[in-house]
Amino acid sequence: MISLCAAVAIHPYENRCILENGWLEKQRMIYRALADFVLLIHMAFVLFAALGGVLVFKWRRVAWFHIPAALWAALIELVGWVCPLTPLENWLRHKGGEAGYQTGFLDRYLLPLIYPAPFSRSLHVTLGLLVMGVNLAIYWWIWRRANQGRQHRLR
Repeated sequence: MISLCAAVAIHPYENRCILENGWLEKQRMIYRALADFVLLIHMAFVLFAALGGVLVFKWRRVAWFHIPAALWAALIELVGWVCPLTPLENWLRHKGGEAGYQTGFLDRYLLPLIYPAPFSRSLHVTLGLLVMGVNLAIYWWIWRRANQGRQHRLR
């Protein structure tokens, strides 16, 4: 990549290089901040998909958002797809002058905290099934409580 300051050598104004480098650094900082924002959104989505069923205890309408999110997260893990937020974060990091990562979001950020060993395909499937199992148990319990309340009212 050619430096912006290399072209300034022939330019009569010395501070052009400073201005261009300052603007370039501001652009990179914006891209890095956007990449961090996508990372936070990604983490919030993972937590919502895995544990959002708990919110349904309090607010039943959350289920309209949680069920598709949990199914999407489980599908990504079971099928082995890459979440669209991962390439977006990588692209923003590259534009910000940072290196992206080759693995998925879970491999990069969460698994080193939980599992020190490499993340295998079978572990992906296990996590997908775990997300589905936990959420099915929560929804079953909510459904059961709702039906018990109806039966008491009918008596």
